[in-house]
Amino acid sequence: QLNSAATMTAGISSLFLLMFPTAVLCMSMSSRNIVVVGGGIQGTSVAYHLAKADANAKITILEAKAPASAASGKGGGFMARSWGDGSPTQTLHHLAFDLYEILAPELGCKTYRKLPVLSVNPGGLNAKGLNEAKKNANLRDILPGWLDGSVGRISAMGYGDDTAQITPSEFVNNMLKHASDQIDVVLGTCCGVHTEQGSERASRKITGVKYVPRGSEEETMLPADTVIVSAGPWSCAAEDWFRGAVQLPMEGIKSTSIVWKKPEDAQVDGTALFCGEDDRFGTHLEVYPRPDGTIYICGIGGSDYISKEELQAGAFREECDAKEARVQAASLSFQEMSDFYKENGELDRVQACMRPCPPDALPYMGRVPGYEGAFINAGHNCWGIAWAPACGKAISELVLKGECSSVNLAPFDPSRFTPNAGRGGRGRKKKGASVGEQW
Repeated sequence: QLNSAATMTAGISSLFLLMFPTAVLCMSMSSRNIVVVGGGIQGTSVAYHLAKADANAKITILEAKAPASAASGKGGGFMARSWGDGSPTQTLHHLAFDLYEILAPELGCKTYRKLPVLSVNPGGLNAKGLNEAKKNANLRDILPGWLDGSVGRISAMGYGDDTAQITPSEFVNNMLKHASDQIDVVLGTCCGVHTEQGSERASRKITGVKYVPRGSEEETMLPADTVIVSAGPWSCAAEDWFRGAVQLPMEGIKSTSIVWKKPEDAQVDGTALFCGEDDRFGTHLEVYPRPDGTIYICGIGGSDYISKEELQAGAFREECDAKEARVQAASLSFQEMSDFYKENGELDRVQACMRPCPPDALPYMGRVPGYEGAFINAGHNCWGIAWAPACGKAISELVLKGECSSVNLAPFDPSRFTPNAGRGGRGRKKKGASVGEQW
């Protein structure tokens, strides 16, 4: 009788497999429950790549304020494929640049374009740079018409083959729109993780993410088997969430930026500028014309350095105001270079945001030691927007496959530091040489 029952059971099982193969496949696949802490371009890129790679994963972005409400809503969106060559971040530059070229049209982004870049010294006693540049066949075609004031030496940094831009908030919102059936956004502030005994005696396993919903004071929890901390400068709060298992020394660099309105009945040529130090105004401008005719400017100087302890307490997460004195300095410095904007320019908005800076200016990307299902993706310095697609792809591979094949993550090990107060390089670099804001 036992043999007969076993034979019957096997027969029923075989029949079920034949009739419902898809159902059996779904039953055999364990659905991941993933929470990404942080709704900026880095966190959203991680969530988007996870959704693309695993159609069964349930993904929640836990965002304190709103998607792209911090640097991802106020950054310039500049990217340069070769500017990291020879450094540990070379692959991040290359992969992200190539991915943007694929993803931007797929997502319907209107603000992505390649553009040339010029190095421009401020004017002053020797303000003949514009006349000299017009005589140079390699420069005259990429000189923007609005660069018509007092400037010094001008040289080319790129002709648009490996330099590009995108408005980061558009990229964030379009990723969320295209993966809306798989990615949920929950507004609230993360305050810890819930764990249980892991597979090894000394390990813990993620079972949930604790948070306080926006507008509430009561703590609640999101069920999760995986958490990725990708909250920009505020990611250093995870030191406490993981009980000191990982130390994340971090400094927030709070900087002002300005945006000029699109002039009426005028074309704004798309050439970016990296300007030398202007001692008259204390600036080191980076100038990015956008496809909508506005001009974004950073490198304004006068940045504030926000300590790890302040960041862990949530400093400037809700409000991050521009410095009026730096707005005026940047406006005057730019108008010295542009007679057109001196006569016709009108500011559209002024703002400030923070970039997250580890001591060695390299990001934290990898596992949290001793915690199963816990990962860090933070501290991307001034290249966070430019690297976002590559970081999203790399972390999604690590989470879903157990290893990353697209990027060597060894230099970015989250556990590489013990606490220290040292400061590393903060600005943009082209093949190791400082070319952007260094304050």
